[in-house]
Amino acid sequence: MVILVAFNVILRYAFRIGPVSLQELEWHLMSPVALIGMSYAMRHGDHVRVDIFYDRFSDKVREIIDLLAALTAVVISLVLIKLSFNFVYQAYWVGEGSPDPGGLPYRFLLRSFIPLGFALLSLQAMAQGIRSFVLLVGKR
Repeated sequence: MVILVAFNVILRYAFRIGPVSLQELEWHLMSPVALIGMSYAMRHGDHVRVDIFYDRFSDKVREIIDLLAALTAVVISLVLIKLSFNFVYQAYWVGEGSPDPGGLPYRFLLRSFIPLGFALLSLQAMAQGIRSFVLLVGKR
């Protein structure tokens, strides 16, 4: 994405060309990066939580918090997957593209990352939830 932005800046300022499709691609690539990045962040423990308090809790309390967070993430992800299917289907059905002249012709492909990103997040949350449950039960 950095290369795309740099390339677009060079084209715009050095050659006085600024393709609309490249500008739109910059905007739209942020969504797949964020959607796929959610599960990656959860896998590596880089997701948002209040570490100031979390680090002071006992291991058992941390596992309970992690289990509840994982269950919440699974439920929310499954709801968003279900809700996004019609949105993605309609975009494919009409062959959604950019309304701007010279814009992205296949914008509907980017919509596919919505259910995909939340499916990956749901799978990772399930794995984290199972891990937390096993650690919680194993400590009894």
